[in-house]
Amino acid sequence: MKGIIHILKRFLPPYKKHLVLAFVFNILTAILNVFSLATIIPILQVLFRVNTETYTFMPWNSDTSLIDIALNNLNWYITRLIETNGASFTLMMLAVILIGMTLLKTGSAYLGSYFVIPIRTGVVKDIRDRINDKILSLPIGFFTEERKGDILSRISGDVNEVENSVMSSLDMLFKNPLLILIYLTTMLILSWQLTLFVLVVLPGMGFIMGRVGRSLKRKSFEAQNKWGDLMSQVEETLSGLRVIKAFNAEGKISERFHAGSNQFRRMSNRIARRQQLAHPMSELLGTITIAIVLWFGGSLILGGQGVIDAATFIYYLTIFYSIINPAKEFSKSAYAVQRGLASMERIDRILEAENPIVEPQQPVPLTFQREIAYKNIWFRYNNDWVIRDVSLQIEKGKTIALVGQSGSGKSTMADLLPRFYDIQQGGIYIDDTNIKDVRLHDLRSLIGYVNQDAILFNDTFYNNIAFGVSNVEEEQVIKAARIANAHEFIMATEKGYHTNIGDRGGKLSGGQRQRISIARAILKNPQILILDEATSALDTDSERLVQEALEKLMQNRTTIVIAHRLSTIKNADEIYVMREGKIVESGQHAALYAQGGYYTKLCDSQSEFSES
Repeated sequence: MKGIIHILKRFLPPYKKHLVLAFVFNILTAILNVFSLATIIPILQVLFRVNTETYTFMPWNSDTSLIDIALNNLNWYITRLIETNGASFTLMMLAVILIGMTLLKTGSAYLGSYFVIPIRTGVVKDIRDRINDKILSLPIGFFTEERKGDILSRISGDVNEVENSVMSSLDMLFKNPLLILIYLTTMLILSWQLTLFVLVVLPGMGFIMGRVGRSLKRKSFEAQNKWGDLMSQVEETLSGLRVIKAFNAEGKISERFHAGSNQFRRMSNRIARRQQLAHPMSELLGTITIAIVLWFGGSLILGGQGVIDAATFIYYLTIFYSIINPAKEFSKSAYAVQRGLASMERIDRILEAENPIVEPQQPVPLTFQREIAYKNIWFRYNNDWVIRDVSLQIEKGKTIALVGQSGSGKSTMADLLPRFYDIQQGGIYIDDTNIKDVRLHDLRSLIGYVNQDAILFNDTFYNNIAFGVSNVEEEQVIKAARIANAHEFIMATEKGYHTNIGDRGGKLSGGQRQRISIARAILKNPQILILDEATSALDTDSERLVQEALEKLMQNRTTIVIAHRLSTIKNADEIYVMREGKIVESGQHAALYAQGGYYTKLCDSQSEFSES
């Protein structure tokens, strides 16, 4: 119960108005239900003529308790009605009263549920929104540790589980405790002796249900983790479908998925069977409790101890039976909620993840007039250092290139500038301002990024080029596309700039995707440009067109070029050669090549470069 209260405290505050209205109508429902059931007493008394006493009207300001006055005057009115109009007419009037009370009760019950629905849907929406916003705010490093499929399963499967268990139980959680409280109060008024006996018997049922529910939460957590594994497998299959087919590995992938799917099915079977046990178990325990109360209360009446009369005892049993149903539903909902709590734990692993990339409390303004400086920086992802005591300076307007074998740290160097990751030692400065002292938005506004895999969205050419740029006009988008050598092939499509390019730009060739990415960077017009292997995955013709677009983009900008193919960086103002996280050589191409060192070996290993 502590878990559900914690969830509600976190997510209910925006819906206080609906919560109050639901609370009011649920109380009204419980009170009307008590009064509608109270018509059983006079109906039984009329039918079986068990009430032979003579009643006189008692003033409402008498010294007797208000309940006794109300019961006395009700009996007085009913006996007069029988004497005046007969028993049959009296029964008909009581039936009409019962129908009217039931109409009011069902109407208020509907309104109670009516105001819970916006709470349920709103909380689920808020959870999804928070997960999405958290994903956007977390650093890239977080997602190297987490699998994408598992994250997708949390925003879909886990949130759905919270909706289907926790949120769908809101009506019962808000209504049933109130019903139980009011029914229990009525039972105490009717006979405190019987009610005391009931309170001794009832806790046993709750204890048994609680034990089963706790084990369900544990198993549900394991099942949701397995579901996350399956989603990760699907995501890997979709991403690597070309490789799977090329290596004839369909059977292996299928076998792996089927094994995981069968394991998830067995887990789900155990959980569902245990969940289905809740209703028959509560039904049996409730019937046992009623039987015990019937025996105990009946024995008192038959023994002539006068604790309660027969008609009132029937009403007492009716109220007690009414309390059993919400108690069963309450226990059942508490039981079902355990699955939602297990899913909420997995969701909280994202929502409560700490972001190591923190904004400064007192940010300083950022200007770029002179240089970018890496000063004695050290960086590691986990244990081993990836960047080791590196220092370099990049003058404004210059183009520098970072070269080296895969894993030498050149892409990491570029990722540290926009603070995709934070260094552990040293500092990165723009005009003597540490980048950790400025707002991330201000820092990243200076930087444009074109990498090897052009990241495009399932949208139109226009919206992909204008991505992230506010208040843009169509002429500016077209101009950027022309500079990037993209205008011609865009206009050749059916709807021109308003043609959808498919998921991740799947309708385009690699060179076309890259030129759209370059057009996007041109439109942003950044002062600092990062080109990370921007032409390495292209054929010769596409590379020529992209290289022309890049040269236009690089004009009058400070550019950091990361390249594996050395032919793309020979005109750089300064080349830094990296090896195992350190800069081992630096200079211009001709001088570096003439040294006969590590750079020369890299060049000679690429035949097309050494021949040029």
